[in-house]
Amino acid sequence: MGRGDKKTKKGKIFKGSFGKSRPARRAKKATDAAKKEA
Repeated sequence: MGRGDKKTKKGKIFKGSFGKSRPARRAKKATDAAKKEA
């Protein structure tokens, strides 16, 4: 397990892909979204 393993975070960084172990975007907190709208 390492850079060549597509199922690990390090492997996904190496391959440049996204998935369960490396989500494409982090979800913003509900409080941050509410502050920007107000």
